[in-house]
Amino acid sequence: MDPILSTGIIRNIPIVHLTDTVVYPHGVQPLLIGTDRSIQALNYAQKFDKDKQVVLVAKKDPTLEDPGDGDLFEFGTVSTILQLIKLPDGTVKFLAEGRYRAKIHRVDSSGDFIIADVVKIEEQELSQTESEALIRSIISAFNQYVQLSKKVPPEVMTSLNNIDQPSRLVDTIAQQMTLKLEEKQKILELVDLPVQG
Repeated sequence: MDPILSTGIIRNIPIVHLTDTVVYPHGVQPLLIGTDRSIQALNYAQKFDKDKQVVLVAKKDPTLEDPGDGDLFEFGTVSTILQLIKLPDGTVKFLAEGRYRAKIHRVDSSGDFIIADVVKIEEQELSQTESEALIRSIISAFNQYVQLSKKVPPEVMTSLNNIDQPSRLVDTIAQQMTLKLEEKQKILELVDLPVQG
């Protein structure tokens, strides 16, 4: 049941469903999982997938313990498990690195954990001039947000200056903002985020 690339669809990737959290590509994030099926999905990916990949998908209703096919958002992030620690209380803490946006094509929840076929969302290419202009515009808008909110550490602005891809910049900024789940999900679902060509 290894993930397979076939006609643009990547098949058989385990799903880890998240409560009130959205993970974006280009970032590394620690996560805590307590539901049995998500823990089994993590264990499977850790043991049997050489790339240790899972799809991280938010639940529409955070109170659902065991979501079914229609209870997950349609977009998630294919991510690599960098580190996994089993805690004494039965939960699992793991470090995930977001790789790319994916649209869920098919879900199979009949087994011990949920698996999915996904379509990788390719990023739109931009020229260097367009890319630089867009980056300046995004940083300027985020700078205004930082000054108004007072919730973002100043060192975050410094780290943004080293990012030269608009899509990576958007994902990094979204991770720093205090947003509702639905707003975070809308950002994840921006499927035409550009990259520098």
